[in-house]
Amino acid sequence: MPAGKCVAIAKKSAPLDGLMGQCLFQYKTQIKISIFKMAEVSKNSVSQAIITEDAQDQRLDNYLLKLCKGVPKSHVYRIVRSGQVRVNSKRAEVSYRLQIGDILRIPPIRVAQRQEEIVAGAEIKFDLPIVFEDEALLIVDKPSGIAVHGGSGVSFGVIEALRRQRPQAKFLELAHRLDRETSGLLLVGKKRSALVALHDMFREGGLSGGGRGADKRYVLLVKGRWMEPLRHVKLPLLKYLLESGERRVRVSDEGKACHTVFRLIARWTHYSLLEAELKSGRTHQIRVHCAHLGFPIVGDDKYGDFALNKVLPKQGLKRMFLHAWKIQFPHPLSGENMALEAPLPEGLMAFLNTLSQNETQDYGQKI
Repeated sequence: MPAGKCVAIAKKSAPLDGLMGQCLFQYKTQIKISIFKMAEVSKNSVSQAIITEDAQDQRLDNYLLKLCKGVPKSHVYRIVRSGQVRVNSKRAEVSYRLQIGDILRIPPIRVAQRQEEIVAGAEIKFDLPIVFEDEALLIVDKPSGIAVHGGSGVSFGVIEALRRQRPQAKFLELAHRLDRETSGLLLVGKKRSALVALHDMFREGGLSGGGRGADKRYVLLVKGRWMEPLRHVKLPLLKYLLESGERRVRVSDEGKACHTVFRLIARWTHYSLLEAELKSGRTHQIRVHCAHLGFPIVGDDKYGDFALNKVLPKQGLKRMFLHAWKIQFPHPLSGENMALEAPLPEGLMAFLNTLSQNETQDYGQKI
């Protein structure tokens, strides 16, 4: 474990060079019910909203877009610019930063509520595993196969499930994202001030340079024999769309700067287990860097080895082998050092055990 005060409490341990040294965490629940609730937009009459701490410094347009889900952006901007939305009885620009105590006048708006979202919400019947929680944030050990939020063909995700499971919570917003097939630690802000601080940390990067960034580490299994114990990969990434409209990312000189640090944990005849440290937070960063270098992540259905992926389920792997296993950061409000770990899920650990039985391991602690 890193230096500093650890908030995680281990209940059992397993081998693998310390990666599974921490398993489940002691739950903490400090949820306070607010007397304030976000205003409900009416389709028949004027609505009012009183701004509280959780919306302080948020742009007016962003606040309204969140409040009026299902309403086209163009309509939201139109009612602001036409003066139908008022702040303290005065016209306001869409860029206006809301302050505590501001009173918003919101005209009648018809908000479309999709029935399929309600049905999808009912499908998530289990409680998401919370590994840490206080008044500022909570941290989820996200299972693979669940999106972090609705959208792009998925009507319900982790954040919607959390809001449904705790309707008394007045503010729950994602501090960062994980791909749908990636499991592991996911941070959620419970106060806007904490959320803004977390966003700043993720933009700043890791703690190794002495800054106040968030240090995020992933465990991944790749096809091929990775030879370098430590490798810095700095390849710019560019987003693009397929003809189907699906989002993809590729290495391109026209892309944004991107930096991943890879460390070799274990190596077999045909596979290598790596740790990836994110120095930047680009979409599909680890997946694209690995694929570009000729070491696709096992089970990756977007950038992986598709022929290999077809036989993996028969060998016991039914998902992408990518897990957000550790995060370290200063608490967004107190500054206290936070260090948490999540063990590899049983399915991934079982595949490594099978791999060790079938192939020779020539690097790293025996699994």
